[in-house]
Formats: sequence, C-alpha cells, structure tokens
Amino acid sequence: MYSFKNDYSEGAHPRILNTLLETNMEQLEGYEEDIYTKKAINLLKEKIKREDIDIHLIPGGTQTNLIAISAFLRPYEAAIAVDTGHIFVHETGAIEATGHKVIPVKGVEGKITISAIKKVLDVHTDEHMVKPKLVYISNSTEIGTIYTKNELKEISNFCKENNLILYIDGARLGSALTSEENNLTLSDLANFSDAFYIGGTKNGALIGEALVICKDSLKEDFRFHIKQKGAMLAKGRILGIQFLELFKDNLFFDLAKHANNMAKILKNGIYESGYLFLTNSSSNQLFPIFPNELIKKLEEKYSFSIWEKIDEENSAIRLVTSWATKEENVLEFIKDIKNFKNK
Repeated sequence: MYSFKNDYSEGAHPRILNTLLETNMEQLEGYEEDIYTKKAINLLKEKIKREDIDIHLIPGGTQTNLIAISAFLRPYEAAIAVDTGHIFVHETGAIEATGHKVIPVKGVEGKITISAIKKVLDVHTDEHMVKPKLVYISNSTEIGTIYTKNELKEISNFCKENNLILYIDGARLGSALTSEENNLTLSDLANFSDAFYIGGTKNGALIGEALVICKDSLKEDFRFHIKQKGAMLAKGRILGIQFLELFKDNLFFDLAKHANNMAKILKNGIYESGYLFLTNSSSNQLFPIFPNELIKKLEEKYSFSIWEKIDEENSAIRLVTSWATKEENVLEFIKDIKNFKNK
C-alpha cells in the first residue's frame, strides 16, 4: 500500500535527522534561546531580506494559526476565510475556541476575492455583529491553487485601505513558491502581508513552522501568547536545527520542487489517460475525477482521500505528492489507471 494521502507520511529528510543526531548531546539553552534557533532566525531574515521582522518557531500549523489569529484580534473581532479554508474546515473550530468567529465566503478556485471581502464589510456595520478584522488566505490553497503576485498585491492594498490584517497560512508555502506558475518570493510575502508562516512539517521537517510577523503593532509580547497556548518547547533546539538545515542552502526549495515535479508527472499521466480534474492545480495537490469503479480498484494498492462526489458514477479524489515521493510509485499509479482505461 503506497500513500498519496498527504505530504507528511514520511518522517524527515535524512540530513535533518543526521544534524539532530550530531547535536544531540550538546547542552543548549531552552525555549528557542539556543544558538541554532538564533542562527535559523537570522538566516530566515536574510532570505526574506528584512531585518525589521519578528520570527517565531512553532511546532504545528494549527497551533500557529490559532496563536497568531487570537493574538492579533481583539475579543469582538473576526477572521474572513474562503469556505474551503483550513481554519474554517479542518481545525476543529480552533479559532472559534479562542473566542473569534470565522466568517466564510465563496472563493474562486480556492482563492479569496476582494469583492467577497467587501460584501462581509458591507454587512457587518455596527457593534451588534462581530467586527471583521483579519483576512486569512493560504498559499497554496486547500485545493492546490496558488496566488499570483498581482492577486496578492491587490488583496494587500485593499486590506491596508480598510484597516484589515492580512495573514497567510504557509503550510505548503514551499510547493507554492516552487510552482511553475509562481511569481512570488519570500520578500514579496513579507511586503504584502502583515504576517505569514513558512511550513516545515509538510516539506521535509519532523515538525515546525516559522511564523513571520511583519507589522510592528502585532509583535508585542508575542512570546507570551506562544507560552500561554502551550507551544513554547523547552527543547526549542529541535525546531531551530531543522530550519537552519532547511535554509542554509537550497534544501527547502529543492524538496518542494521535487514534490511538484512528481505531481506534474502524475497530472500529465492522468490527462493522457483521458481523465479530468476538479481544479487546475500547479502545486503538489491534485484532484482528478475518476469513475467510482476505478477508485475502488486503486484503493487496493494506494492510500488517498475521497474529496467530493461528482455524480452517481464519478468522484474526485485528492492525491498529494511529497518531498519523498518516488517516481517509480508515480509511474506505477499511472500505469494502473491506464490499464483500467484500456481493459
């Protein structure tokens, strides 16, 4: 059974494990005050080309989202997200559990639009309703699409004009930035958003996300929020060492590019077999539409998610490639669907 279910089925890239092992017996400061975490943060600032940002390493994506959003918002303020957004669908109400409503809007190919944000602002006009304050987007999105530089710039400008916080979930940021359709850089993300995070968990790390806070008013006392929400690791070195290893050269981007390349081979093979897709993804998530009979056959050899029922005979599934996906398994999957088509 080979898994295309997610991009965190494997542990960590061997280089990361080797470095963790090599540094294992060093006595270091705790709570992200160790030399490796400090080096990693300085290195990330260099890569982003901004010294005036704060960077915090947090174990997981949901923790990062709930800590950041609850810290940035006042008790009566809310976040706006597309109705497929991770904070709305897949985080067990984590944001609402901190006391903040998530207002869902319809997206276009999984992406938020200025018109959708404006409709929310037009409706929420007084103190009898929550106050929309933060716009949440993810790049790549939950359905594999990515934001262009122009799209992000326009959303950023609208948020600034309307005193809204723009926050970017970067759980799969590596895949987005190495997509063939991408024209954004880490520097662009820092210039256009108020905060974003760089996902390590889904791109070769054991655990870890790097939250980048760009807006000065959001920085104060942020470590208090991390500690209060239980996300400040005593052995913070575990996060620092991993991000230092990922970014000391091009490893972070090489791993993401590999995942995208495997997805591209998979996508082309599915197209050549005569099947269509639910979304036009250029990242490491694919959503092909297959006959239910084929899906049952594939489930005998592969693990993946059933995403959406199309009709009585067909469904869309989600296939995810990772930094560790082997080309031989991708080619075998393609061979199996072609054999079914030709039977």
